[in-house]
Amino acid sequence: MARSAGPVAALVVLALIAIPVGAVIRTAGGIAGLGAADWAALRFTVWQALVSAALSVGLAIPVARALARRRFRGRSALITLLGAPFVLPVIVAVMGLLAIFGRAGLVNTVLGGLGLPPVSIYGAHGVILAHVFFNLPLAVRMLLHGWLAIPAERFRVAAQLGQPVGRLLEWPMLRRAVPGAFAVIFLVCTTSFAVALILGGGPQATTLELAIYQAVRFEFDLRGAASLALVQLGVCAVALGALLLVDVPDALGAGLDRTVARWDGAVSRDAAMLAAAALFLALPMGAILLSGVPGLAQMPGSVLLAALRSLAVALLSTGLCMALALAIVTHGRGWSRAVAVVPLSVTALVLGTGLFIVVFPFVRPASVALPVTALMNALFALPFAVRILAAARDDAEAQFGRLADGLALRGWARMRVLILPRIRRPLGFAAGLAAALSMGDLGVITLFASGGQETLPLAMFRLMGAYQTEAASGAALLLVTLSLGLFWLFDRGGRIGAET
Repeated sequence: MARSAGPVAALVVLALIAIPVGAVIRTAGGIAGLGAADWAALRFTVWQALVSAALSVGLAIPVARALARRRFRGRSALITLLGAPFVLPVIVAVMGLLAIFGRAGLVNTVLGGLGLPPVSIYGAHGVILAHVFFNLPLAVRMLLHGWLAIPAERFRVAAQLGQPVGRLLEWPMLRRAVPGAFAVIFLVCTTSFAVALILGGGPQATTLELAIYQAVRFEFDLRGAASLALVQLGVCAVALGALLLVDVPDALGAGLDRTVARWDGAVSRDAAMLAAAALFLALPMGAILLSGVPGLAQMPGSVLLAALRSLAVALLSTGLCMALALAIVTHGRGWSRAVAVVPLSVTALVLGTGLFIVVFPFVRPASVALPVTALMNALFALPFAVRILAAARDDAEAQFGRLADGLALRGWARMRVLILPRIRRPLGFAAGLAAALSMGDLGVITLFASGGQETLPLAMFRLMGAYQTEAASGAALLLVTLSLGLFWLFDRGGRIGAET
């Protein structure tokens, strides 16, 4: 029974995607051809995703390396900060970026004081900047896990022999970790919606996700939306295939789980990289804090009820996501893990529309708004959880699997003794990521919720629509606090007793 858990979980994921997409295609009456604007959206989507992923991963390598080889006071807080932008609600984070890089932001204020022309955050460069802000921390955390997985004994042997650790130890790890991080971030940027909606700046910076939104929201062209959704699925399938082809097995061997002691590298260079990354991430979040504090007193009581609903949805979503991820990672191979990445290739808007079509004949959509939202949030967090946990689980099996077989460890005993102790750090990170992403999601809930089922992001969105700017800023600060709090609790729980 345990061996079938992975394939069964993968089939559940496929069904949750195929049924809504199929409902949209059936309701649309077929697939439409692509026009000139659709081809332009496709080109821009692929281009900006490639550039954003390359910049995010390229900048993350020296930052993750500096974190891996330095121990200093406040390091744990900096690691938590690195997880913050990716788990911030997108609309809130974009508000922070606008406060720094917008027309009246800090950067343009300084440039004006120096007599220099202002810069604009709108357009392709603004979309790429926002994507780097969101995904640089994710890339750092993914690569940092790779560095921490290198056995400390290898560094000691390299030091005794006077050999370069970069070529012998770090480069093999990067060959394995970088393609996965690049592919995941590429997929995230491909399905970006809110960033392109706010910062895109017109038809020349329209993504496929934004084109799907326009087809459904303004034209109710389900046929065109279905066509674009299938194109998006194809683009992401190509990226997934490339990921599977370039994935390289670990060749570093097992260690004794000792703390890595590093002697190499210039301290000043590492400090400069960490300071620049912290400044880039902290300034927008500081702007959110300054604008949100005065608005806390202006929030209506309904916002607190919405916050409680969001917490319940986030916890349920995290439990579902971790159950699916552990089943796929522990008992699934090949196609099962490939299926886990498929949710990144479909838009929440299309899935939400399809689910609305499916449930409407049987129940009132508003009555299932919260459970459906939790299920969809779990689905969209699953690719990150599987990618984070798979490498740690495979390392544990490669290093100690034969010993476990010799001791006849199977089923729950193998999970308890071998797997869980060696994946608890990435497990806590993955759970925190899933909880925070669910907490800040503004997707399916907009199609299903009525007045009594709104979540905190939806309540904030409605306050913004009602021009209650101060109350919306207070709700944004509350949303950020709860999102980061959930992330910190799960992430810290995974790191207690483990060297980070």
